[in-house]
Amino acid sequence: MTRSGDMGESGPVNLISGTTSCLPMVTSPMFDPSVGHKMRVALFISGSGTNGLRIIEKSKVEGSNFVVTLIFSDIRDTRVRRNGSKMSMAKEIAGEYGIAYECVDIRDFYKERGLKRTDLSIRPDFDKLVLDSLRGHDIDLLVNAGYMSIMTPVLLAEYSGRMVNVHPADLTIMNGEKRKYVGIHVVKDAMLAGDCFICSTTHIVREEVDGGEILVISAPVPVMLDVSLETLADDKKLMKSIVSEHQTRLKEKGDWVVLPMTVKMISEGRFAIGDDGVYLDGNPVPCGYRLG
Repeated sequence: MTRSGDMGESGPVNLISGTTSCLPMVTSPMFDPSVGHKMRVALFISGSGTNGLRIIEKSKVEGSNFVVTLIFSDIRDTRVRRNGSKMSMAKEIAGEYGIAYECVDIRDFYKERGLKRTDLSIRPDFDKLVLDSLRGHDIDLLVNAGYMSIMTPVLLAEYSGRMVNVHPADLTIMNGEKRKYVGIHVVKDAMLAGDCFICSTTHIVREEVDGGEILVISAPVPVMLDVSLETLADDKKLMKSIVSEHQTRLKEKGDWVVLPMTVKMISEGRFAIGDDGVYLDGNPVPCGYRLG
């Protein structure tokens, strides 16, 4: 079944469903705007918080149906890098916009227990502390806006289907039955694979890293190289520089577009979850909604 129409953030969409059924669809909106209040958003921030800032800006637009009511960080405000710069700007952003702030420092958590952060066996205990810090804030949607700590079922179960992330790759690209570009080096991986474009994808956070249901894929951002892939692979310094440049462009043209847009669409009740995965405006979108 194909439905077509003009697409705006609040208009009809071009959707293709591979199945038909006489049974009514049973779906649950990620947020129901009929509850009588704006959707309350918590931003999880580990670093600069630029993704979070774009969401806050979007929340200030007239007619917005969501508000950022909490900023959480896993990096305490006093932590600095070797060059003296702050590791996390979460507290500053919260203060500037008058937003509640909570922090559980993950490095302190591991140091107190004499363990390395690579030891994931106690990560659920960390998430219990995170969950405790969220009590009383009445969060409707949790948004990872540059949050670097792996989340465990302790947190995921509490906000099942109500937690989103943005990933610097097109998660619809497959390698066999698995998603091809997952993890932290995906921009580099895509470039070395010879891809001509890179994208950002918003998705629901699930236990499998970068494995949740796809929501929105950004317009493609061109890969621009003036050297061969062989030269790039052999020159680590050049590779680092070019990857960094592409990551910056992708954040500006991808993350900063699709993450605020996704939050807005959720707040309007447009995304729902059902037996066939994610639905947009009542239609199944197994591969998400693609811009561009």
